[in-house]
Amino acid sequence: MTDTGTGTLADGERRYWYVYAVTPAAGPPPPDGLRGVDGAPLCAVPHDDLTAVVGAVPAADFAEEPLRRHLEDLAWLEATARGHQRVIDALTADPGCVLPLRLATVCRDTAGVRRLLSANQERFLEAISRLAGRAEWGVKVFADAPERTETAPATGRDYLRQRARRRTTDDEAWRRAEETARAVHLDLDAVAEQSRLHRPQDPRLSGESGRNLLNGAYLVPQEREQEFCALVGRLAGQLCGPRLNLTGPWAPYSFAQVNDLAPDPDSAPEPARENAT
Repeated sequence: MTDTGTGTLADGERRYWYVYAVTPAAGPPPPDGLRGVDGAPLCAVPHDDLTAVVGAVPAADFAEEPLRRHLEDLAWLEATARGHQRVIDALTADPGCVLPLRLATVCRDTAGVRRLLSANQERFLEAISRLAGRAEWGVKVFADAPERTETAPATGRDYLRQRARRRTTDDEAWRRAEETARAVHLDLDAVAEQSRLHRPQDPRLSGESGRNLLNGAYLVPQEREQEFCALVGRLAGQLCGPRLNLTGPWAPYSFAQVNDLAPDPDSAPEPARENAT
């Protein structure tokens, strides 16, 4: 549906507009029945050649002070991120380019959403042109700590020698695993149009055991997706020890390059204005 007003509900509760993504004006509308953060339905706010996909969220949670507190609350962050990702996944299921915005990008009202689109129109249009017909794929390589089969040292000198050998053996094993991860990245980068290397992922977030040696994002044109996925499968089969995980296709978060948006000081307070984190 299209935008129907500002952010004040009938019960008097103040609401902001949570901006999920920007799409071309001619793109499909948000799917009926789709709910985002806080279970709110979605609206489309058009402006010239662009449309913002938004949903109402409580100002009591997304104004400056409460948002700052919530950003330290992992449970709140996880629930918000899931609502955000649910919307992006649904939008990218339809044809057309979707530019996902950062988590908790909000505006005070509809006028603020349109100012966001106007102030960043050139950047949004350039990104849409650059990313149309492409998707992001994620590839991670994990490796477990080297296994050891050692006997108990008989003396203190034996213990010191054993520890030195263990350090040398472990260093060599990790060196080989890191070289393998680099080789995987180079092979994938040759097929992808662009790539980004992210910081290793915390195992508490990934749910994977071992060390994350590669956390790569790859921008792949639709016509090369089968080739890319087939290459990932071959590389995974060639690995001896390290494990390779493939995810996607995703909206091109790593390549949209629209995170640092031109702010509108009248739209929402820091850090909940249009360029909020």
